[in-house]
Amino acid sequence: MTEQEQFDKAAEAIGRAKHLAVLTGAGISRESGIHTFREKGGVWDTVDAEKMATLEGFLADPEKVWKWYMGRYESVTAARPNPGHTAMAELERRVPAFTLITQNIDGLHQAAGSVNVVELHGSIRRIRCLDEGTTSSEWPRPGDALPPRCKCGALLRPDVVWFGESLPERAISDAFDAAGSCDVMLVVGTSAIVQPAGYIPIEAGQNGAFVIEVNPEETAITSLVHVSIFENAGSALPRLVEAAFK
Repeated sequence: MTEQEQFDKAAEAIGRAKHLAVLTGAGISRESGIHTFREKGGVWDTVDAEKMATLEGFLADPEKVWKWYMGRYESVTAARPNPGHTAMAELERRVPAFTLITQNIDGLHQAAGSVNVVELHGSIRRIRCLDEGTTSSEWPRPGDALPPRCKCGALLRPDVVWFGESLPERAISDAFDAAGSCDVMLVVGTSAIVQPAGYIPIEAGQNGAFVIEVNPEETAITSLVHVSIFENAGSALPRLVEAAFK
């Protein structure tokens, strides 16, 4: 198929979807100025993940980890949703059933108006008690003592999934439930190499869903999807939504 034929086929599928599931990765937020983690020059090229994104690294030097995450938090909360995010929110308003599954921790989907969001890797906009597991959206403020502590006395940590930790049980269950019940799946801005998230579109395809990929370059699942649109999310998604519901 030509590029236009693939685009038209994707728009047609979205327009007739009864349950549309979407999986998004770091690529959709790159256009909002948030650096991805694994690309050349990304976050893990400049920071030691073992020290900043593991429980062991946190316990070894919680103050240092918190200082780094305070910087990440400031950059993320200063970012604004881009047209890719707003297109996702528009899709949720348009289709009968919609599930947005994201690997991102930035909260930009919710900022753009998305409601039914499954966060596979947690959210940098929340903190969590290391002992009780309770969460809060009240982050430490500049000048507060670090590391912060819960009222129970235990250390608080960012509510994100670190290396070596399991994904939230409810989130992964909801994600695979959506993959098993959707008739169309849209995969946006993810390399699909991080598991188990990378298996979600495969699961959808095996259950009969029409799978569409939007990414600037080929990924681990390109050969398995029905249609690939090799563009940035910010340009492709608004056009897809407009074409699907014209």
